[in-house]
Amino acid sequence: MLSRLAQASSRNGAAVQRNAMRGPLFNRLNRTTSILRKDIRKYSSDKEPPKKKDDEPFNIPKGFESFFGKQSGKQAKQSAEEAASKHSKNSADQIPKPPPKGGNSNNGGGNKPPEVNVNMNMVLGTAVGTWLLWKMTTPADSSREITWQGFRTQLLDKGLVDKLVVVNRNRVRVYLRSEANSLGVSAHQTFVFTIGSPDSFEQKLEEAQNELGIPSNERIPVAYRDEISVLQTALHFAPTVLLIGVLVYMTRRGAGGAGGQGGIFGIGKSKAKMFNQETDIRVKFKDVAGADEAKEEIMEFVKFLKNPAVYERLGATIPKGAILSGPPGTGKTLLAKATAGEAGVPFLSVSGSEFVEMFVGVGPSRVRDLFATAKKNAPCIIFVDEIDAIGKARGKGGQMGGNDERESTLNQLLVEMDGFDSSQHVVVLAGTNRPDVLDPALMRPGRFDRHIAIDRPDIAGRAQIFKVHLKPIKTQVDMEQLSRKLAALTPGFSGADIHNVCNEAALIAARHMKDDVDEKDFEDAIERVIAGLEKKSRVLSPEEKTTVAYHEAGHAVAGWYLQYADPLLKVSIIPRNSALGYAQYLPKDQYLYSKKQLFDRACMTLGGRVSEEIFFDTITTGAHDDLQKVTKIAYAQVTTYGMNEKVGPLSFSDPQGEQQFQKPFSEQTGTLIDNEARQIVVDAYEHTRKLLTEKKADIEKVAKLLLEKEVLNREDMENLLGKRPFKEFTVYDEYVRKKPKIRLPHRAPPKIWHPTLSSKTPKMPEYALLHTPADSANA
Repeated sequence: MLSRLAQASSRNGAAVQRNAMRGPLFNRLNRTTSILRKDIRKYSSDKEPPKKKDDEPFNIPKGFESFFGKQSGKQAKQSAEEAASKHSKNSADQIPKPPPKGGNSNNGGGNKPPEVNVNMNMVLGTAVGTWLLWKMTTPADSSREITWQGFRTQLLDKGLVDKLVVVNRNRVRVYLRSEANSLGVSAHQTFVFTIGSPDSFEQKLEEAQNELGIPSNERIPVAYRDEISVLQTALHFAPTVLLIGVLVYMTRRGAGGAGGQGGIFGIGKSKAKMFNQETDIRVKFKDVAGADEAKEEIMEFVKFLKNPAVYERLGATIPKGAILSGPPGTGKTLLAKATAGEAGVPFLSVSGSEFVEMFVGVGPSRVRDLFATAKKNAPCIIFVDEIDAIGKARGKGGQMGGNDERESTLNQLLVEMDGFDSSQHVVVLAGTNRPDVLDPALMRPGRFDRHIAIDRPDIAGRAQIFKVHLKPIKTQVDMEQLSRKLAALTPGFSGADIHNVCNEAALIAARHMKDDVDEKDFEDAIERVIAGLEKKSRVLSPEEKTTVAYHEAGHAVAGWYLQYADPLLKVSIIPRNSALGYAQYLPKDQYLYSKKQLFDRACMTLGGRVSEEIFFDTITTGAHDDLQKVTKIAYAQVTTYGMNEKVGPLSFSDPQGEQQFQKPFSEQTGTLIDNEARQIVVDAYEHTRKLLTEKKADIEKVAKLLLEKEVLNREDMENLLGKRPFKEFTVYDEYVRKKPKIRLPHRAPPKIWHPTLSSKTPKMPEYALLHTPADSANA
């Protein structure tokens, strides 16, 4: 670099010397050049390293001495430099030069610059968008917008118009003559104005030229031209192009990415989740409580999968599937997982709603992929939850006879279940809440061979479930006694409800900073699940609180003096969720109800409404929920259970549970049903009014104590009203307080006595004495 500066300065000096006689400017430049030469010499003497002596040997790398021979150091150095320069020259001719290195180091930076990946689609899209934005914000031309009056007065009357061009039959472009420059108007300026129609424009132009006296040979020429705006055309087709681009992008991404052979985003692949039998499935039959009969029946599938040779040796075939039906939360999915856990096989879980999508053919494709995956992992278990989403009976889905995607999915499922051989050891389990709506072809033997009903557990089953869910709960109460008590306090609860109660009890104890969970926490949790959280912020006026107290007292007293009413456990006037008060009862696990029992239940439900009418001579909206329950009971007696004399032993309920556009009875029968249901409610209301009028003093006692304590239990009611006038054994008394249980002995039944065969009256067995009609009626 210093040598180049010296050469440049010498050339400048020579040029200055040649032009020295041209003026003082060159003299000044000469002096500057001389100073620059001195600085360069000084800088080169200070910075350049000292030169090596000629006799100094050249440093030859070790092992290459034979290559350079016996040359001197200077000769070896020159030979090496010539060879290196020659090699670099040849390499430069053959190999392209690398890009300049970055960095601030002396050697130009040793790190390789990062490669920049340019997405041409993004660059192209950005360029098109920028161009469109520029076209929209920039005027199409430099024309000036005027009106017809401005055109007439400023241009036409002054004779500045050269020609007119009608563009697209709605706009006129005005071109001026060259003489317009002398009048202060640019001849290159064009003007534009809008017209309604070409005919009216030509007529007005002709009239204006006639008024100005312009000869016919000097009239302004008018031309017509059709122009297409690129911007408008692009904007017109932009939505279509954008939609096509999005579809192409999704297709390419789906085909090259996660979609694979399944199409867009793998939409044809099954969404079933695979659970490993060793790591993911840890549920065993011991974790499933309250469903002993269902476990016993489904245990055969485990035996089939574990040891199929025992059954195949005798000619038996493994059942292909089973339907697990029951209310929500009863443990259908849990039982299926326990089956896979006990059998030690893979478990495929999928929801019925995941088969049907908006794209045609997706459902059958997913069904095929599901069974293909199951065959690869055989022996295994497939569990389809909520199978009624795709398994509804065909022709009853309101599709007007059309073959929709759901029916195609169902047909593929029928083919797959009938197609794979039982020797492949693939068992299909399905869960549903409504087995009555499933297609008969799906329920036939050969597809779903077993129909296993899982109902809500009874009191013994609830106690077993509580034992399972109480294991992780930290409590000092005896587990056996606590589970029995909680089972008696939760009639009708499913396994999911019981788990929720245990979890809520632990949350309540943690909220109060307790060391363990006690019985009070469990009772509060049951109230939380049944009636909701206490609304402490909802403050009732004294009048409303009094009305609620007498309303709940009416329920309590009516149920206290009705024989078939459920035993009262607690009554409260503390607001919870949408209810201002509630009464908690302890119903027995009962499966059959007589007409008298339904009547007493309706009377107990109407007790609150009747109490308001007796004490306040008015009624409120607080009995809305009670009236709905009574109406449901009345219509069920008439239309479902055939308990009405005028309608007769008929049942009009839809067995499929579907709403129909046309009722299954005539208008006359419908009027009769309405009248009879209304009469049942009226009779129950009058009976309740008569009862509560007689017990008016008792209602007042209960209401006043409710206003004082806000919560009354069974002991408080017995202190106020005495024992119930009926012989009763509540579920709590029978189960919690360990009354003798009624269990049939495991022995052969006694021989039937006949008077013609024996003259002696045989002694009846002990268990027969426990079930007399009188005891059953008084229970």
